[in-house]
Amino acid sequence: MQSNWKLALAAGAAWSVLAGQGYAQTATPGTVEELVVTARRVEENLQSTPVAISAFSAETLQRQGATAITDLQGAVPNLNLVQGRASSNSTNIYIRGIGQPDALQTFDPAVGVYVDDVYYSRIRGTQFDLLDLARVEVLRGPQGTLYGKNTIGGALKLVSRQPDQTVRSQSSVSVGNYDLFEAKLALSGPVSDTLALGFAAMGSARGGYVTDPVNGQEYNDKHTFASRVALAWTPNDRFRVNASADYTKDKSGLTVGQAQNSLTSAFGPVLYPVPLAIPEYNFRTTTTPGLPNETRFEHWGAAVTVGYDLTDSLSLKSITAYRNLDSDDYIDFDATALQLTDARVSVDQDQASEELQLAYNEGPWQVVGGVYYLRENVKSHQEAYASAFTAPFSFLRTVDDDLKTTSWAAYANASYALTEQLRLSAGVRYTNEEKKYARTTSTFSTLGALNGTFAFKAQETWDDVSPMVSLDYQATDDVFFYGRVSKGFKSGGFNGRANTPGEEQPYAPETAISYEAGVKTELFDKRARANFTVFYNDYQDFQARVGHSVTSPTQPIPAIDFTVLNAGQLKIYGAELELAANPIAGLSLNAEVGYLHAEYGEFSEQRAAVAPATGFTTLDRSWQTPAFSPEWTARLAGRYEWDLGDTGFVSVGAQARYRSEMALAIDNANLTTRVRFPGIFQPSYWLYDAQIVWENSERNLSAGIYGKNLADEVYKTDAQEFSSVGGIRTAYFGAPRTVMATVTLKY
Repeated sequence: MQSNWKLALAAGAAWSVLAGQGYAQTATPGTVEELVVTARRVEENLQSTPVAISAFSAETLQRQGATAITDLQGAVPNLNLVQGRASSNSTNIYIRGIGQPDALQTFDPAVGVYVDDVYYSRIRGTQFDLLDLARVEVLRGPQGTLYGKNTIGGALKLVSRQPDQTVRSQSSVSVGNYDLFEAKLALSGPVSDTLALGFAAMGSARGGYVTDPVNGQEYNDKHTFASRVALAWTPNDRFRVNASADYTKDKSGLTVGQAQNSLTSAFGPVLYPVPLAIPEYNFRTTTTPGLPNETRFEHWGAAVTVGYDLTDSLSLKSITAYRNLDSDDYIDFDATALQLTDARVSVDQDQASEELQLAYNEGPWQVVGGVYYLRENVKSHQEAYASAFTAPFSFLRTVDDDLKTTSWAAYANASYALTEQLRLSAGVRYTNEEKKYARTTSTFSTLGALNGTFAFKAQETWDDVSPMVSLDYQATDDVFFYGRVSKGFKSGGFNGRANTPGEEQPYAPETAISYEAGVKTELFDKRARANFTVFYNDYQDFQARVGHSVTSPTQPIPAIDFTVLNAGQLKIYGAELELAANPIAGLSLNAEVGYLHAEYGEFSEQRAAVAPATGFTTLDRSWQTPAFSPEWTARLAGRYEWDLGDTGFVSVGAQARYRSEMALAIDNANLTTRVRFPGIFQPSYWLYDAQIVWENSERNLSAGIYGKNLADEVYKTDAQEFSSVGGIRTAYFGAPRTVMATVTLKY
């Protein structure tokens, strides 16, 4: 199968080579790139949008050698965007210290992912390769008064290139170290005067950069295929239809890390010693013998967007979508040859959504209103295995759960131009979400005290009203000020890892009040740009997934629970600076700096013991370090292009990315001694990337070499903290140095 997609895409690339003559890229020489964004559901220049937003065109992404969504890491201040822990198909997305590292199916993401305005309900399935995109937008802060599905931390928007009456083709082939081979093909053009079609596909295969020193097995590899078809029908000037269908398949192997703590049995003996000074990871990991080394993941969907202009100033839009996800993963939580905790996680998820939107734009008024409906079903089967707690001992726990979510909302946002320069905007959203949850946990062990079945069903409904108000002022053509206050909301839910009575109670919704002010400027005849933002976010009932073991006189064997708790208050404030300049012909410079301060105002935990007679234990967690909240993030980037006349163009680019120390899990210290777990923290580090690219004089053919992490820095990106299970603390690492050569042809 792998060789089949390689052959098909290579053949398509060859066709494109024969057809691809005459492509020209137009741009205003010497000025910084201008982007039109749809952050507020209308087309606006990025520099006059009263939202903290970063946007990247397809051309910018290509110049940087970005092939996956995680390649945006470092390019946006206060954004953490990495591959999810122990998973090849989920993404850990944090914006301004808020996100979701756990792909747990009952835990809603704080940062929303939208593809062509369709919301993806789970972080599983969001590890996107960049395929035939028009642009990517990153919105920071709560979103709700303009979006079908609300998000409390921000939004990541992928906007696909739509087919039109212009014939286009683009193909590329890449090879690199770790046996990388990647091919992409995109074709689009008219079928008639009113109908256009598009097709895009890609395949990527890469060997693993983690090796088992015992048997030579490779892990953390990549084997993915993705495709998309699109249709654009415009029978007249007022009516338009865009339809698309996509399919993704992932057959990558296990994603493994490194043990960061000594592993022990249930009764104390050390099974796997780890020195206090944890050795630097050498990308060697031994996993449990016989554990399957393959992911089974399929994700597909379809969407239809219909737009109709009722009048010259009033338009109606409908966005209808359906998505289905089916995955089967194996996880070695302890990252050793011991079967201390290995798991199989199978998820079957589908969602259907409908959004109706009415937009009015005339005179001083700009109004958008809509209603939204989402129905989601998530079924999961999980198996946890252990045989290394003590001998002779075996342990199997199975979990079957079923979550049904029904969400509907109504929203409206209106902007009124008080003067030619001053604009007032206000919006409101009403959200109603109902969740029905059923869970059955069964334990089978040679230790009879652990055996039994725990089952429960629960149902809960939450609703919320979230307002927003902003004021912006266009001081000059090149200077724009804005201020904004908004409320964010994330509904409550159920503990998807509740294994004992008392843990089945739902956790409460999370809310946030966000204050933001910024200035956007263009200088020196648009040769430079400087955008600056300050913000303060006050989160109430912040949802935190923690783990613990509970014992009592009648239950000497620890009962393991990983619950979602509501922290009383989380305060986050900071600042963001984005700079771009083209000081001389051929030279472009970029810099981004983010400052972030996050701390818990309140975070206490009241745990019920297994035996009711022992009462409750209250623990204070407010002193802990919030996860994925580095104080500083920064990037410096530069690119210089030489015009070689008929020979073409040669450009050289480089970037340096910095992140200060950060915690990689909410549970990151001993709750009794308050000594933090060093393996769950990543010290500050720099990453260095560079590329050299040649383009022909018509700019339709290019060849480039791209290097990432050139200093071969060893750094952690995520971690599992399951200390209550044999002391498990496991870290996951970013890729080592990689080099890729790419040839691209456009028409």
